Amino acid sequence: MKFSVLASGSKGNSSFIETNNTKILVDLGVTSGNVEKKLKSMDIEPSSIDAIVITHTHVDHINGLRVFIKKFHPTLYLSETMYHELSTSIHIEKYEIIDGDFSISDIHVEVFKTSHDTSDSNGYIFEAYGKSLVYVTDTGYINVKYHKKLQNKTYYIMESNHDVELLMHGRYPYHLKQRIIGDKGHLSNKDSAYYLSKFVGEETKGIVLIHLSEENNREEVALETLHKNLEKVSKQVDQIIVAHQTERTELIDV
Repeated sequence: MKFSVLASGSKGNSSFIETNNTKILVDLGVTSGNVEKKLKSMDIEPSSIDAIVITHTHVDHINGLRVFIKKFHPTLYLSETMYHELSTSIHIEKYEIIDGDFSISDIHVEVFKTSHDTSDSNGYIFEAYGKSLVYVTDTGYINVKYHKKLQNKTYYIMESNHDVELLMHGRYPYHLKQRIIGDKGHLSNKDSAYYLSKFVGEETKGIVLIHLSEENNREEVALETLHKNLEKVSKQVDQIIVAHQTERTELIDV
């Protein structure tokens, strides 16, 4: 299994995952043209995308969806609530309703609920050939009942949205600050680092931090917070990187 975070941030999010038999996207929150260009930069034809898995329906996660599915006809995987929200504005030809864990060819997908200010939102664990990839974005917290299933995975793609001090001393209005730090908002650097320090295990190879706020975070602050938390529990990870808004990550072998 391989993956690349194609775009990550407040202006749009999308990631690519592939195995020997399957190519999928997780969210499509930038333009279709942007995703097509980044796929082609890895010698991947957009028409080869088999499926798109949706985390939730906020615009920065579905903005390019209408054009892409009209052009290339992948199967959309989303909850019934998400389907009813999107189908009022997007013609969805091929879809599968997520109702528990599921498989897309040789990729098995475990589902867990996230906590965000939308009608429904999911996190996912993608597994293939003995390797696992956790995908967590846009959540105020991670319910303790999921902690055991999230432990000791191969790679983590984890939201690290904001630094609390930068946020609270920044120019955002008070109500927006409260939304971001609330239980239905976003994970701070401290939150993300705390969860990762609990989840990382001997099988873990790497971490990609995603959805960093341009306004309320700094890459070096997010990385320093994570490194300090891992050091506290005497854990080491071979690769830790930050995904960016305009540039994709390398194609990473899980």
